[in-house]
Amino acid sequence: MLRGICSMQLKPLSDNPWTRAIIPALLIHIPIGTVYCWSVFKQLIADRMHVGASEVEWGFSLAIFFLGMSAAFAGPMVERNIKKSALVSMACFIVGFAGTGASIALNFLPGVFICYGAIMGVGLGVGYLTPVKNLMLWFSNNKGLATGIAVAGFGLAKAIASPAMEFLIATVGLVNMFYVLAVIYAVMMFGGFLLIKRPKGWVYDAQASHVSRRAIMRKPVFWGIWLAFYINITCGLALISQEKDILRDVLRQFPRFASMNPTAFAAATAGIVATVLAVDSVFNTAGRIGFSTLSDHLKRRETSYVIIFVMSIAVCLLQIVTNSVDNALLWAVLAMLFLVNAGYGGGFSTLPVLLDQHFGTKTVSTTHGLTLSAWAFAGLSGNQLASFVITHTPDQTHRYAALIPVLTILFAIALASIWLVSRVKPLAGATAGASISRQAE
Repeated sequence: MLRGICSMQLKPLSDNPWTRAIIPALLIHIPIGTVYCWSVFKQLIADRMHVGASEVEWGFSLAIFFLGMSAAFAGPMVERNIKKSALVSMACFIVGFAGTGASIALNFLPGVFICYGAIMGVGLGVGYLTPVKNLMLWFSNNKGLATGIAVAGFGLAKAIASPAMEFLIATVGLVNMFYVLAVIYAVMMFGGFLLIKRPKGWVYDAQASHVSRRAIMRKPVFWGIWLAFYINITCGLALISQEKDILRDVLRQFPRFASMNPTAFAAATAGIVATVLAVDSVFNTAGRIGFSTLSDHLKRRETSYVIIFVMSIAVCLLQIVTNSVDNALLWAVLAMLFLVNAGYGGGFSTLPVLLDQHFGTKTVSTTHGLTLSAWAFAGLSGNQLASFVITHTPDQTHRYAALIPVLTILFAIALASIWLVSRVKPLAGATAGASISRQAE
């Protein structure tokens, strides 16, 4: 039965990059990108189950961990059968998402961890990986732009889904919100499954596509890329997890808000904070498209990462020099939040083409999946790093300002790591978009 479903095609549609690569990639990535909407309902889950928010937080951490680890092992399956991987992603994501709603209805917190964290997390990892190589095959001369557009769907999902979730929660309730969206996402992802297809003439070559994970992991260049990618996500999550509190600390010092009680202050600043978070999402999405597109026009793909890390270090140093958080310099704080978010998104979209440069297109699903394991560990360490620094800062009045120097040092380490990667000679022919050998179907 599975073989029959996987063989389904939409014959009337012409085979072109939009119908077979871009649109299906967005139909898959936009639903799974709603994992970043966790903050919309995590407190509601905690309140309903009468537990602390920190206890519920493990649902998100597990989802990111299983995302990265499932991607690390799903690469060969994606290489062999993209239709099957799209179907597996849809099944795991929808079952996990709807199962989360059922677990909440039953007040069963372990069910949230299993469904949202483990089952849905596997759907996230397989789904994230599935469209990437397909886009690189269809757009062999503009691989960065193609992957950037698709991965942008993952980043833009938060801006699309957050208001929809809030509306559904207000109208049909928390549990039914999961059920309604599960149906909508099932339709979208099934459409992506039906549409997605390799370019005409491309045939899976088991021998050429096989790559030893152990051989990859013995290469220093892999670990240089892995470390830079890991640090970029860790720092991004550390800052993103605290941006609401940082904004409130800055706004609290404004004369118009200084005398307000906590309730009035929260109401008065809610619109400002919501606007900043929405703009954050725009910068994240723009970074995904912008940096990956830029990499298409650079001699070495690492240059995009160098720009990301130099930019991130610069805006962090600006905060340290001006003491922007404590001095309520909102413009400087916003510059840091927006540009670090842009670099955070750009790091994701530029990764596949950087791996293509060093390992080749034929094995990119495997190498990309292995490198995404960094996302798994960053998902566990990013929020915890910020929490640890803030909690253990001796002067709690300046607790958020204390986080910035730590991020600056980490970004500097990432810059050094990617600079060392740039010293390694790329795979022959990879810099200009390695040609793909095609055989007749």
